[in-house]
Amino acid sequence: MQSYTLWPSHEGSTPPSWLKLLGVLSLLIYVTSQFLWPDLAEKAQTLLAAIGLIAFCIYGKNLRRTPLLLLTLFICVQLLSWSLGLWQYPQWAIDNPRVKDLAKLFIFICIAWWLGGSTKNTLIIWGLAALFFLIATFMAPIGDGWLTGLSGQRVGFGIRNQQHASMLFGVTLLGLVCFSNRFWTAKSKRFLWRVIWCLSITIVLIGIAVGQTRAVWVSLALAILIGFIILSFIMLKRGTTKRFAFYTVITVTITTLILGALYMTFDETINKRLNTENNVVSQLLNGDIAQVPYTSIGIRINSWIAASEWISERPLTGWGPKGRDLVMSETSWLPDWVLMQYGHLHNYLLETWVEYGLIGLVAMCLLTIWIGRATWLAWQRDELPNDIAIFGTIFFFYWITINQFESYNSFPSGQFVHNLVVGGLITHYWKTKNSSTTK
Repeated sequence: MQSYTLWPSHEGSTPPSWLKLLGVLSLLIYVTSQFLWPDLAEKAQTLLAAIGLIAFCIYGKNLRRTPLLLLTLFICVQLLSWSLGLWQYPQWAIDNPRVKDLAKLFIFICIAWWLGGSTKNTLIIWGLAALFFLIATFMAPIGDGWLTGLSGQRVGFGIRNQQHASMLFGVTLLGLVCFSNRFWTAKSKRFLWRVIWCLSITIVLIGIAVGQTRAVWVSLALAILIGFIILSFIMLKRGTTKRFAFYTVITVTITTLILGALYMTFDETINKRLNTENNVVSQLLNGDIAQVPYTSIGIRINSWIAASEWISERPLTGWGPKGRDLVMSETSWLPDWVLMQYGHLHNYLLETWVEYGLIGLVAMCLLTIWIGRATWLAWQRDELPNDIAIFGTIFFFYWITINQFESYNSFPSGQFVHNLVVGGLITHYWKTKNSSTTK
């Protein structure tokens, strides 16, 4: 029997009521305060991680093996890379292995645990995250909010920088698109939910436009295209061709009208952003990387070239937790102003390779494969609804693509998104996991 009917536990687990209450409250505070009160969110994250991991280890039973093995692997990879640095290049090594850098990617374990395998609770947490993010954008500092953005300037709404706010708008858009049917066919207060959806998607699309982040535009286009292909396959397989054609026409028409309105409103801003780097892109397409100018794209390309030089020296184990800093601070041919302004590589794959080598990439691939397999099995068992499965799939392509242009997983905003989405997927995998065949 579950300790709470309002907020169910995983089948077979019996954590004390006070522990579960503390865990759920820490999760709610973590989700709602992330962008409004970051200091509070950090404390809630620490509490969530601590009590969530303790509860999972004690009451998780047959759920524990794979995620804890992966967490241990990640910690061992970091310790190995760091210890080799102390031995082989002590002048650049640091005293702290900083295992939390990658361990923070496993907070999803605690989130999945406290969600209790509930689709309703998952959607509540995701919905609260989106709602409080949108609220935070209306409380942005003067000069970095909606009024400034609507005037044609690029804004970040006080959330680290423009790329991070745009990334969050992109994830919210994917959610609104994937879960649109839940809004439009709600059993009660249907009109209200439809108004909320229309208002939300309008705000999100404008936010994506004023954020002026090309990587988000490209990643969204790829993710939505893949989502459309998957949905097409599902609908055609079910034989609902006419219904599919009807909804496709409606969707394309509405999307065209919205995008057309946005383009007419922000045509100068969008054209300027799209055309700014034409010369650099042409140069790269022609294979000329020797003299790439230090524009937005150029800085990334040059830092990636510098990273490749460092990777070639230690391809297997990397340079430890300070690897990306070494690339940006110790590469002699990078201009001083670049060294002063940038401390990361704008590419999470390269950062992982520089810091933890191929063994770090292998560990990351194993985690990705496990998440993908768990999502697939949950969907096959009908524990994971179709819309959440589609959202998880297109989010994967969005996340992989966008992290090639900015190291979101290295920063709190990206870790927050990663853990919430993965936690929501994995909790369904754990819902009725009772035999070794589903481990």
